Amino acid sequence: MENPRPAEYDVVVTKNIMVPMRDGVRLATDIYRPARNGEPVPEKLPAILERTPYDKSDPERVKMNGEYYASRGYVVVIQDVRGRYKSEGTFYFLKNEGPDGYDTVEWIARQPWCNGSVGTIGTSYMAWAQSSLAALNPPHLRAMFINQGGSNAHTSSVRHMGAFEMRFLCWALGFQGPKSKEALENPIIGKALAQVNMREWLTRTPLKKGCSPLKFIPDYEKWVFDLITHGDYDEFWKGEGFNIEAHYEQHADVPTYYSGGWYDSYTRSTLDNFVGLSKIKKQPIKLIMGPWTHGWKTLSLSYAGDVDFGPEAVIDYNALRLKWFDQWLKGIPTGILDEPPIKIFIMGGGDGRKNGQGRMNHGGRWRYEYEWPLARTRYTEYYLHSGGRLSTQKPPPEDPPDSYLYDPKNPVPTIGGNMSSLAGLMPRLEGAREIPVEQREIDIIGIPGAFHQKEHPQFFGCKSPYLPLASRHDVLVYQTPPLERDLEVTGPITVKLWASSSALDTDFTAKLIDVHPPNEDYPEGYEMNLTDTIIRARYRNSREKAELMKPGEIYLFTLILYPTSNLFKAGHCIRLDISSSNYPRFDINPNTGDPLWSNGKTVIAENTVYHDAAHPSHIILPVIP
Repeated sequence: MENPRPAEYDVVVTKNIMVPMRDGVRLATDIYRPARNGEPVPEKLPAILERTPYDKSDPERVKMNGEYYASRGYVVVIQDVRGRYKSEGTFYFLKNEGPDGYDTVEWIARQPWCNGSVGTIGTSYMAWAQSSLAALNPPHLRAMFINQGGSNAHTSSVRHMGAFEMRFLCWALGFQGPKSKEALENPIIGKALAQVNMREWLTRTPLKKGCSPLKFIPDYEKWVFDLITHGDYDEFWKGEGFNIEAHYEQHADVPTYYSGGWYDSYTRSTLDNFVGLSKIKKQPIKLIMGPWTHGWKTLSLSYAGDVDFGPEAVIDYNALRLKWFDQWLKGIPTGILDEPPIKIFIMGGGDGRKNGQGRMNHGGRWRYEYEWPLARTRYTEYYLHSGGRLSTQKPPPEDPPDSYLYDPKNPVPTIGGNMSSLAGLMPRLEGAREIPVEQREIDIIGIPGAFHQKEHPQFFGCKSPYLPLASRHDVLVYQTPPLERDLEVTGPITVKLWASSSALDTDFTAKLIDVHPPNEDYPEGYEMNLTDTIIRARYRNSREKAELMKPGEIYLFTLILYPTSNLFKAGHCIRLDISSSNYPRFDINPNTGDPLWSNGKTVIAENTVYHDAAHPSHIILPVIP
């Protein structure tokens, strides 16, 4: 990418302007303005807004967003969301970001330093905040750059086909709870929350109300348990804060750039938003999908987890955003509209050896496209067979099924994948000096990205002797023979699984793996995870209403994996793993059929997967010719 437009101005900042919302609550807001000789320039300028729960005064945020864009001729507005840091009110996850964002955009447009054009930026929660306000269509919103945000919290982010993504418990209890207003304003609460060891609490699920450190922040405990226990897709999930998808029709029709990563926690959401809005909006909508994990910093990395994709994977995130806003808020021709609407990174093609940084060289390259999914896709069924075979041939009439025992007390550990925020603050050692929360290192519990699917001490829940996940008795493995020629898989992926259980309720998981052949650096080969998913059996027919199973009865389950793009090289194998847990990426199903997170009782389930002519379980791969 070419060099970005250089800085032209000095920057002055006004801090903690209290901006009133429609209900009277005031939100703390910092304003960065272009300046010369210490004085703001007099002309009206376009503004860029970021709304964050992560402290508007964070030095990295100040430099990356406030100073960068203000020095290039924008007024930058950064605001603490309701109930966080300096802002008034009560924080409830995502709930108020639509109205508060709308009110802030319109407040900005009325200020004497603004020319009436407002753009928005932000990653993760800040991406949700952008989309939430856009769902209410504020008149002065002019452009957005949304990096790795949600579409429908019930579909593929907070809940996932009925299961709960444990990262949101970690976010509340181990990561952001110690930085809540209650903790910052009350030293005793702050001390209690700063001592939380999230790894230990992950062994105590399901949590009980009033019996965890969340009791010290009751507002957080309320929304956490709302997310955990609201399994049915009801009105709770359909407001614009949780559900952008349900509000596409009235969503602002403004130029929008979506960016996402193949190992991001919002991969599916990013593509859902791009596809859904592209169909019905007139303004340009663009998309970039790289081989990245969650966060804006990862866009400057060539690796995700233990796998490297080469220097081509790195982009200049701020330069790309600047080109977008220069085009739409300043009217500067940047050439960004001359490019096709989609730019994707196809992973794979490397030599599979260990590079100088100790990571597996998987390689990859960028390619422009015009639609998603790709029009030339050949959706190809790969069928499960007895003996662990995966083949395009349909199974015979009498192929015997495969069974395993799923014990909720011994879940399959998470090794990489699409996740974020599975973290806590590094616990303070006994007797060590007190370290302020804002200086405490983050304890990464769930490491996102691509890894060899073998247990290792760095992954939560792994145990000696640290053998491959494929060796576990509760993981079914189906694999093709080595491929005779290269095969590209790019697009959405679905598994159709016929299965039964001895339990009233259970989970089924699916994971797609690129099996690299052995070499000198990896003499046992390298089993690289690409994408995965889970389904809670009680939601197999409808996510609106739970329906328990009849033990022993065969049901069809449709498992939707996150989209991906990967080149399986000749000599590699395509592998599909089926199991019933992936912890702590997803919560553990106790197999009892009881209400979600209602008690600690568990039962061992015998789960059976069928792959005969009448029950042809298969994965549908989007093969690109």
